[in-house]
Amino acid sequence: MKKIGLIDYYIDNWHACNLPEWLKTETGGEFQICYGYASWDTTPGEAGPYEGNLSTAQWCEKYGAEHCKSAQEVVEKSDYLMVLSPNNPEQHEILCKEALASGKRTYVDKTFAPDGDTAKRLIAYAKQHQTPMFSSSALRFSSELKAVKREGLRVVSTKGPGLYSNYSIHQIEIIAALLGAEAKRVMGLGTLQCPALVFEFSNGRYATMGQFGDGCPFSVSASYDDGGFLNIAECTNYFPNFVHELIDFFCGGEEKAPWEETVAIATMIEKGKKALEKPGEWVLL
Repeated sequence: MKKIGLIDYYIDNWHACNLPEWLKTETGGEFQICYGYASWDTTPGEAGPYEGNLSTAQWCEKYGAEHCKSAQEVVEKSDYLMVLSPNNPEQHEILCKEALASGKRTYVDKTFAPDGDTAKRLIAYAKQHQTPMFSSSALRFSSELKAVKREGLRVVSTKGPGLYSNYSIHQIEIIAALLGAEAKRVMGLGTLQCPALVFEFSNGRYATMGQFGDGCPFSVSASYDDGGFLNIAECTNYFPNFVHELIDFFCGGEEKAPWEETVAIATMIEKGKKALEKPGEWVLL
């Protein structure tokens, strides 16, 4: 059995509560979450719709993991590592310290970092310690995106649900996966209820994104230089595909998201927030 350790900010969150079953389904029980640690023992404040109020010990008992007293203990006992804190990327620089110094294969949950500078520091730290690492939204692995031709893309437009604070990552991950890391500037055009952004990329390429509430599926439309179009009404199977790619990474496969895109995504989220505060003005990336 391959032993995975979870390091989290608070552990009773949607990702931590679903990963044990996802991993079991993907590997037939070969990979299991065996260790858990959270720096904050219970969910801070009132739990959201996808969060609970179990303490770390209660969560570990429920999911059959050993409750560790520190991140270092998780690192020492585990074969592979996952740093979660999906809704609090500002915690990652602290939570990742032992994992990214370990040399053990590590996945860091979305959103990787609250800004581009933090993302660069975390990646430099992993490189320093020769720790294989990647971070990505699961949307990168949507079935519909696998066969999409990247060459010649001119305009990409995405839509999806959620709040900017923790769901903008999903659309921006898709945009960076299709257009790369060369975003130059961003303009905000939406409202707090419906944030919308325009990104200008190198060579006159553009991307737009909009968040339209919880009932809106993740979708992608795009145009090519040769006059062709792409229309994906709804991205699907991204969580099963993500878990498949995660296990491949743990087994020695390549890092699943280029580090330069991971830095660009963090910067795009950071500067996009600033652009939404002054609509109609370009903000340089």
